[in-house]
Amino acid sequence: QVQVVESGGGLVQAGGSLRLSCTVSGFTFDRYDMGWFRQAPGKEREGLSCISRSGDKTAYVDSVKGRFTISRDNANDTLYLQMNSLKPEDTAMYYCAAAVGHGNWCFLIEEPYKYWGQGTQVTVSK
Repeated sequence: QVQVVESGGGLVQAGGSLRLSCTVSGFTFDRYDMGWFRQAPGKEREGLSCISRSGDKTAYVDSVKGRFTISRDNANDTLYLQMNSLKPEDTAMYYCAAAVGHGNWCFLIEEPYKYWGQGTQVTVSK
């Protein structure tokens, strides 16, 4: 049974940091590209960052470049998102997702992603 579980969300003041984790089971983690997405109230879900199955390739949406860092630990089937310099506009539900890996690249769009977690809430206060 496939499981994708995010953790690490919470309430933080603007300028603060959080580290999200995503642990998976039920599929071979190192064969999947991984991504972080978020959805704020009243907005569509957006891709934030992704990492190739090997970890060699990463990509970020412009709004988080320089502030967020994606990483993965293939030995422990875990994905991370280090979020620094958080802003109130980062408030959203954050999701982890897995896409079958096809090469040394990854995607910031939803279509390739097969497995999704339930999300973890991040709230940034002013």
